[in-house]
Amino acid sequence: MKIVVTVAAPVEAVWDALRDKEKIRHWHGWEYDGPQGGLDEEIDLIYFKQTVEDGTTLRIGNGDEFVVEPHEGGARITLTRAPMGADPEWDAYYDDVTEGWITFLHQLRFAVERQPGEVRHTLFFSGSGPVSPITELRVPEQPAGMAYELELVGQEAKGEIWYRSEHQVGLTVDAWGNGLLVLSHIPPGDRKPDGATMAILSLYGDTDRDEVAARWRAWWRERYPEELEMFEQ
Repeated sequence: MKIVVTVAAPVEAVWDALRDKEKIRHWHGWEYDGPQGGLDEEIDLIYFKQTVEDGTTLRIGNGDEFVVEPHEGGARITLTRAPMGADPEWDAYYDDVTEGWITFLHQLRFAVERQPGEVRHTLFFSGSGPVSPITELRVPEQPAGMAYELELVGQEAKGEIWYRSEHQVGLTVDAWGNGLLVLSHIPPGDRKPDGATMAILSLYGDTDRDEVAARWRAWWRERYPEELEMFEQ
């Protein structure tokens, strides 16, 4: 399986975003501290331990391979996923990892194109069940690149549809210092009986993170009362 994302930036800038630890923090995952470490330890494990580089190709420990190459005046990132069965211990998480890479590569594109060198602060929520935040928030069914306006958890928001995939949508949010919202929902089914739901909020500048966090926490708990998981830094 391949995930392809094009970035309006030179190959050198995109490759640097993949190889500079501080820049990886601007797009990979979300900020957190856990019993086994936090975001910095996760970045080190994935991108710098048991990896192989060849020019602008990076192969990480689980066999996934990134290739960055020129494309129409910018760059194209192609992530080729290792086949299932290469690491049986991880096969149960294969689809989750794929969804994560879709999110992170679009966050990389956003960081490079819209917030180069800027520090982000994140809020993360997760849950399960049949309720889709994409539907609940009435996100317009518009293609990537189109402008939108909606009420976003008690706040008038506008921006553009950053990307769409089968289970995800990304929205730029002007009110968050030109931030980014990623919403993901996989409904319950045979492969994931409880389903999976997620929101990542990337905030910049002088955005009042405490105020945004309070509104989103209350909204999330109404819909996922048993499943709230939140990281904010």
